[in-house]
Amino acid sequence: MKVLPLALAVAAAAAAGAAHAEIRVTEGWSRPAGAGFTGVGYLTIANTDRAPVALIGVESAVAARTEIHRTTVTNGVSRMSAEPRVVIPAGGRVVFQPNGRHLMLIGLKQPLNIGGRVPVTLRFEGGRSATGQLEVRAGAAPARGRH
Repeated sequence: MKVLPLALAVAAAAAAGAAHAEIRVTEGWSRPAGAGFTGVGYLTIANTDRAPVALIGVESAVAARTEIHRTTVTNGVSRMSAEPRVVIPAGGRVVFQPNGRHLMLIGLKQPLNIGGRVPVTLRFEGGRSATGQLEVRAGAAPARGRH
């Protein structure tokens, strides 16, 4: 009969440890962009878990479609490509920034105006998700199909 209380204690401890592991989305920002055009998003994803997690998708209510992209430069030529899976290492972070990884907000349903906030939901393998916001900042020309 003492096995059941011990099993429950072990399960509770495991659940408590899992509750502390989290994925945090911080430092989110975007540039102004007009409705119908493509916007861009930058952010930092931190993984406090003991295991890596893989980002496999992003959604935003303000865009018809949201994709993960990466810009690379080879022999002085810049190239952008979709990146369907991004691994965030255990205890690590991945930064999405200009001229690197970024979010493409395709088919904006509304303009991204300075001071506005863009909600994003990040989807990870295993069914986990995390939410964040991109603050629309001044300092960059409005996107006209580019980023």
